[in-house]
Amino acid sequence: MQLFDTHCHLDVEEFDEDRNEVLARSRDAGVTHILVPAVTAQAWGYLITFCASEPGLHPALGMHPIYIDQHTDEHLQQLEQRIAETRPSAVGEIGLDYFVEGLDRERQQVLFEAQLVIAREAGLPVVLHVRKSHDQVLQTLRRIKVKGGISHAFNGSLQQAQQYIDLGFKLGFGGMLTYERSNKLRKLAKELPMESIVLETDAPDMTVASHRGERNSPEYLPECLAALAEVRGESLEYVAEQTIKNAFAVLGL
Repeated sequence: MQLFDTHCHLDVEEFDEDRNEVLARSRDAGVTHILVPAVTAQAWGYLITFCASEPGLHPALGMHPIYIDQHTDEHLQQLEQRIAETRPSAVGEIGLDYFVEGLDRERQQVLFEAQLVIAREAGLPVVLHVRKSHDQVLQTLRRIKVKGGISHAFNGSLQQAQQYIDLGFKLGFGGMLTYERSNKLRKLAKELPMESIVLETDAPDMTVASHRGERNSPEYLPECLAALAEVRGESLEYVAEQTIKNAFAVLGL
């Protein structure tokens, strides 16, 4: 079985000491493809070089809403230039975060819209970060139409899920599925059409239940696969095949 981790921050400092070992173990576990989304402009250079140096790594370039204080208008111009030069797999991680207190919502919105326009002009899908802001994100996506993408760590309603699907998006599920208390999320993963789901870890964050309190890793993606197959009552092989197919389709690979 081959698996695609559609959201893994393998470039961040938490992996500096053993990045190559983590990558080797992940491949041994069947994780043959990883989408690595950026969070700040400062990360783009290394992320591009790193992904180009290893097979199966796919870069996404963008500016994360949580780091809103670090982003400038100049970075938007640099993003356009980087995309033209390197042609990443997606624009991301971008979106709106209404969960973290103190983040300027108006500034987030301006940055989000600007990056959507860049993605639209480049014909690239987007990787979305959405917390407590699904309705606003969906409203924006209906206004600025892009080439679909992935709503990462999806935890909205079934109705919101359908709206993303109608706009050409896949929905990312990962480590939270492995927790038995995640009743709402597990019910949602069971009810959604299989062709709309992709797997992710969000490593080093949001780890699986068996590694609670530890650094998350792409090598744990098979545990997310097992949880998804269990809640859906489908075979590991079928879910693995469908989720990697979905990831390839939405990213145009």
